[in-house]
Amino acid sequence: MADNYDVIVIGSGPGGYIAAIRAAQLGLKTAVVEREHLAGICSNWGCIPTKALLRSAEVLHLAEHAMNYGLKLEGSISPDLKAIVERSRGIAQRMNGGVGFLMKKNKVDVIWGEAKLTKPGQIVVSKSSKKPMEPQAPLPKNTLGEGTYSAKHIIVATGARPRALPGIEPDGKLIWTYFEAMVPPEMPKSLLVMGSGAIGIEFASFYRTMGVEVTVVEVMPAVMPVEDAEISAFAKKQFEKQGMKIHLEAKVTKVEKGANSVTAHVEMKDGKIEKITADRMISAVGVQGNIENIGLEALGVKTDRGCIVIDGYGKTNVSGIYAIGDVAGPPMLAHKAEHEAVICVEKIAGLPNVHPMDKLKIPGCTYCNPQVASVGLTEAKAKAEGKDIRVGRFPFVANGKAIALGEDQGMVKTIFDKKTGQLLGAHLVGAEVTELIQGFVVAMNLETTEEELMHTIFPHPTISETMKESVLDAYGRALNA
Repeated sequence: MADNYDVIVIGSGPGGYIAAIRAAQLGLKTAVVEREHLAGICSNWGCIPTKALLRSAEVLHLAEHAMNYGLKLEGSISPDLKAIVERSRGIAQRMNGGVGFLMKKNKVDVIWGEAKLTKPGQIVVSKSSKKPMEPQAPLPKNTLGEGTYSAKHIIVATGARPRALPGIEPDGKLIWTYFEAMVPPEMPKSLLVMGSGAIGIEFASFYRTMGVEVTVVEVMPAVMPVEDAEISAFAKKQFEKQGMKIHLEAKVTKVEKGANSVTAHVEMKDGKIEKITADRMISAVGVQGNIENIGLEALGVKTDRGCIVIDGYGKTNVSGIYAIGDVAGPPMLAHKAEHEAVICVEKIAGLPNVHPMDKLKIPGCTYCNPQVASVGLTEAKAKAEGKDIRVGRFPFVANGKAIALGEDQGMVKTIFDKKTGQLLGAHLVGAEVTELIQGFVVAMNLETTEEELMHTIFPHPTISETMKESVLDAYGRALNA
């Protein structure tokens, strides 16, 4: 007998578990299928545990520079790798258990195993081939197992996995993905990072702060190539001041593995090949959607470049089947998945005034040192679209709070439509800008103009004052620069 639901969600990552909770809140009988770990990659192997590692690196950096703040530390300070990793994994377990609690609280059934779509409205769940993460929080008591389940609406939220380049596939020992990079058995002395997107540059930042010699190879002409060029260039200079070696417009063409090291053949911008040897290498060349072996082909669900094709509400081309999160395409961000989940479920439930996703209002954050955050159009993109713009900039070096914190290396950049005053984009680099960016996201969502931002009172002394000064600068009215 098939167990009948209104909604079944395949995958319990940020998109999946939020979709399940929202569906249950709206009175829909809901189940979520998970094959490996509740809370998905984000909480177990991505967003959260990496921030725990980066926090340890930040504290180490502050301790090493205590004299800059008039403090003396007796004796030496050094990282305890085992304790750092254990702290990170403990936080992951806590998040994992938290999602289990939320499933129980919202009366969402958890089905443990691997799901496959057999026809619209039906899935078959088999025993999982994946080993649960360690440590694994206890599963909620409402956990079900193998069998056939049916639902009027099935949401695919199967996430993504690290992309591998042919001939340079990660082996888990010498060439790592973010999985291995998060739990190193010992600290390497040198590290080569292939790719300078958010994942690559965050690990480069962590390991460099830990004292590792770090080399970054990026095929594009800028680090964090999706960011505004000016912000990217500023960040690159800071990374190099910290001792990182960065090669742009370069690519790894071949890898030779030694007993305990790896040598990469790197084709440089001028076409010459340079051999770079490091203890370990991280492959951070992006991720790809988990679309295989879940029955999409048999049902005729349309895919494109490794992702499921959806409309603005998560609908696929097959009635009753939806997709959200990383598996539904870029930007592959947890908060995008969560918002997409709510849109999808509220549309299923028939709520009025459900708005489709506006990808221009999705913020992006990179938690390196210095942090980088952005929303909306870059200056280059705005110009490419033929917009007549005003651009404002304000440096942290002119901000009292940043100076007092010893964090005066940063800047805020804002882009406005010259005719309407519409905020088109905001781009930040510096301390805690991943927290500041939300102010601009809210402003864009409320369709705030430059005049309204200028008349907003920002508290003093705060780093957030740089946000207002950047707006003022766009209109030739900056007060502190």
